[in-house]
Amino acid sequence: MRFGVVVTDDTYATQVIGILQAAVKRGWDLRCFLTDTGVRLLNNSQFTELALSGQVATALCELSVERYEGIDLAAIADKVVVGGQYQDAELVKNSDQVLVF
Repeated sequence: MRFGVVVTDDTYATQVIGILQAAVKRGWDLRCFLTDTGVRLLNNSQFTELALSGQVATALCELSVERYEGIDLAAIADKVVVGGQYQDAELVKNSDQVLVF
């Protein structure tokens, strides 16, 4: 199963992390795209642990990172794609199921 998660709001951090952890346990091919305040998940250690593990292919909207202060990309730069809405469109096109928060 190719499963995509699009996060537009960081208030859903607990739900997003729980779903991603469950999908990892199932062995699903996971992709995650962060945009708007969703990019603040990069400040959540549980989320960054998943992104750095290589089990969740993660991309984010560069414009959103520039808009919201306090997001440090240095620690995850080699594991997270900093891009734009093309990465979101690619996630949707290449996933069997997509969940949007």
